[in-house]
Amino acid sequence: MGRSEKTLIPFMALAGLMLLAGLWAGLVRLGWYLPQPGAGLAGSHGALMVGGFLGTLIGLERVGAVKRWWAYGAPLFAALGGLAVLGGSAAAIGGIFFLFGSLSLVAIFVALVSRHCSAPLITMALGAALWAAGNGLWLLGYPLYRIIPWWVGFLVFTIAGERLELSRVLRPSPAARAGFFVAHAILALGLAASLAAFDAGVRIAGIGLVAVAAWLLRYDLAWRTVSHHGLHRFMALCLLSGYVWLGIGGFLWIGFANYFRAGPLYDAMLHCLFLGFVFSMIFAHAPIIFPSITGMAMPFQELFYVHLALLHLSLALRVAGGLALWVPGLRWGGLLNVLSLLIFLANNVRAVRRGRLAAADAA
Repeated sequence: MGRSEKTLIPFMALAGLMLLAGLWAGLVRLGWYLPQPGAGLAGSHGALMVGGFLGTLIGLERVGAVKRWWAYGAPLFAALGGLAVLGGSAAAIGGIFFLFGSLSLVAIFVALVSRHCSAPLITMALGAALWAAGNGLWLLGYPLYRIIPWWVGFLVFTIAGERLELSRVLRPSPAARAGFFVAHAILALGLAASLAAFDAGVRIAGIGLVAVAAWLLRYDLAWRTVSHHGLHRFMALCLLSGYVWLGIGGFLWIGFANYFRAGPLYDAMLHCLFLGFVFSMIFAHAPIIFPSITGMAMPFQELFYVHLALLHLSLALRVAGGLALWVPGLRWGGLLNVLSLLIFLANNVRAVRRGRLAAADAA
């Protein structure tokens, strides 16, 4: 492991801490009786998961691309924001750190675009800008449910930009590329409209989510690799199933925008995206991104299908419980969601250990 890779390990540890804390907070929010270090833990679930965990992870992934010392500000401020929220500090303190982290991520993409201007990088830069806008609204005192769509936009733009970059090998037609930009423009339009007319804006954003999902299902490289074996097939199945959840989430936003505040329907509308879409992407890319960041091999294991299957089955139970207003289904689905993510972490640790043993045997 090189010196730069060792520097990134503490950030990975902080991201892991934010993930575990966010999962704990999520279970408390669902009504499971667990010890709480602070009275506001349940309310910090979203900030810990999006800002603390995903913000740190995405910032960390981009540090290596720009190769500048100031780029560490993105994962550092995101992690500090998560620690501030977890420590029970005033929301403004965590929000300020998250805002600095998101602005640092914007600066990273500005630097990358200045070197090589491309549609994927511009898409990801816009995603970082949406995260910054959402964090700014949080500091202005907007309620969390009005900020969540901006955080969703951040993740969708970021992930779709990365997939667009990989789709270049398929050489999508000009019409197909135009469809990509139109879909994202609709999503961004919905976010902007939500500032003036929230329910209407959520519905427009939902149309954008469905359009993005349809584009990814039609043009993503995963259709070429799903017939392969091993890691390639696993990644493709993660990606395609994630796009389905993205589309389902978009339809729920269209149909139930007036419930986008709290309750079982709200839970279903969010977790189709944050769990079904985002974590399917994490499952797909972890075997590649983790070794690239840490320098530690993480060979594919068939056991990876366990956490993938459990995630989707438990999420189906949770979403069905939310739509049917069946609280036990929602709560047990949420508990099994957490179990699937813990198994994901355990399987990754197991794969790293196997990679080390294989390297030692080869030596």
